Amino acid sequence: MESSAVQVGGGASSPSRPSPSAEDGRTRQRVTALLLEHGPQTATELAGRLGVSPTAVRRHLDALVATGRVEERHAPGTPRGRGRPARLFHLTDAGRSAFPHAYDDLALTALRFVAAQGGPDAVRAVAEAQLAGLEQRCSAAVETVPGPPVDRAQALAAALTAEGYAASASAISGGGQLCQHHCPVAHVAAEFPQLCEVETAVIGRLVGTHVQRLATIAHGDGVCTTHIPGPVRRTDLWPGPPPTGEEDRVLAHTRAGNRSGPASPVPDERAAHRLRAGGRTAPSTSSTPTNDRERTPA
Repeated sequence: MESSAVQVGGGASSPSRPSPSAEDGRTRQRVTALLLEHGPQTATELAGRLGVSPTAVRRHLDALVATGRVEERHAPGTPRGRGRPARLFHLTDAGRSAFPHAYDDLALTALRFVAAQGGPDAVRAVAEAQLAGLEQRCSAAVETVPGPPVDRAQALAAALTAEGYAASASAISGGGQLCQHHCPVAHVAAEFPQLCEVETAVIGRLVGTHVQRLATIAHGDGVCTTHIPGPVRRTDLWPGPPPTGEEDRVLAHTRAGNRSGPASPVPDERAAHRLRAGGRTAPSTSSTPTNDRERTPA
């Protein structure tokens, strides 16, 4: 008779059970799904639908309330009296955002319709209207920085981070760079570049100078990078000390390569040469005929 072997240590193990945290996560997803499907409910109602005790479901509800996905309110029409009043649990906007949505599809459909009706300029007008509020909110933070554009870019990065762009700014040898590590409308901007173009113009107005986009998430880059040029030093254009006076007046011509050539001979130069030669007429190199003749004595 063959006896069954009991495996210990390195033998085949029984199927692993999910960790308590994974089970809690799935249960809380079911709680939020029930709130989304059936609306606000009490802990007792949720416990009945889940098949667990009210005490167990309340533990999950407390965790969801702490993360901001669920909120607790008094049930309307509950009579005041002895005992604990009925409480209803509602799904918050943050809780709803955890579920799949089709905002990008809706935006693309709307912009495609706008483009078909009014062309690219109509799409640009929509983008400008959308980003006008962002520019107004960020301008309040940037206006407090009186420094050059590179300094204002630091304040703009903080303001854009508060708007969800995860932005940062850094100084480089030629000025500065503003980097946006997240783009809320990347999928839409991939089809409609007017969104990126208008956003670049907004950045330029906020920092107070012309800027140039070097990379965008919408076109497959890892980060949206905007170059902010720094001030041009005159010592970079003119060797030696900075020009003053007359040098300042001709600076532009010198940079452009407009140098003066050698002076041309004056009209009376040939006559002066004859006088220095003792009154004799030097051979003319001009091709113009002459009427001068040598006189002979009578």
